[in-house]
Amino acid sequence: MSLRKPLSGLVIITCLVALTACQSANKRRQELAYVERPVEQIYNQAATELDKRNYPRAILMFNEVERQHPYSEWARKSMVMTAFASYKAHDYDEAISAAQRYLGLHPGGSEADYAYYLIAVSYFDQIVDIGRDQKTTELALNALRDVTRRFPESPYARDASLKIDMVKDQLAGKEMEIGRWYLRSNQTLAAVNRFRTVVTTYDTTSHTPEALHRLVESYLTLGLRDQALAAGSTLGYNYPQSDWYKMSYRLLTKQGLDPEALTPETRRTLLQRMLPGGK
Repeated sequence: MSLRKPLSGLVIITCLVALTACQSANKRRQELAYVERPVEQIYNQAATELDKRNYPRAILMFNEVERQHPYSEWARKSMVMTAFASYKAHDYDEAISAAQRYLGLHPGGSEADYAYYLIAVSYFDQIVDIGRDQKTTELALNALRDVTRRFPESPYARDASLKIDMVKDQLAGKEMEIGRWYLRSNQTLAAVNRFRTVVTTYDTTSHTPEALHRLVESYLTLGLRDQALAAGSTLGYNYPQSDWYKMSYRLLTKQGLDPEALTPETRRTLLQRMLPGGK
């Protein structure tokens, strides 16, 4: 006999609509009718549903492992598999939440490296183009660094390192976009700060040659000849065949400056003046 009081037709309809909305938004954990089964049977069924790419069903079954056998090794594995199935279903928020739940309960567990990796790739897959806010990109970078710092020997560390390079390139691209806008708007000092960030923080990215060239342009505009020479010399030393250096070389030589005449020691001295805190 049900212990719940009967609901009016209107209330029933309202509840059904609300429940459907919650389920469609993946905001509510579903549960199966409780039928006690061996843990291996439930887990294997969940894995089968995962193989068939029936991710919602797989998540239900992995959750069932936890519900029926909460203190088993299978339950611990199921937490991570729930995160993985959610990731494959592109439900990134749920993937991150499930992985974080696992780490909260089992910070030293054997699947911890994979849980951290799932968090990182869930952020990584949400990265948007440089024309939009890069908050998720920064979260991805921090999460990927967590993987490489905590588990340098993990099989996931190498992929995380490759993705870090991609994320840095994205963030450098955003700095360049803003810097170019400042330059077009005659806000040269603000532009310099953006280009210097690329040179100092994202110096291994594909945007570094252009950033150095833009610094040459900006410093010449500001009348800072030594800093312009340092930027151009650094550009020529590291990227001698690039089109950016050819353009910088033409700009500098028109001002009577020869970036190729600097000794390494002089270049370092002038470069220090160019960077934040330099005098």
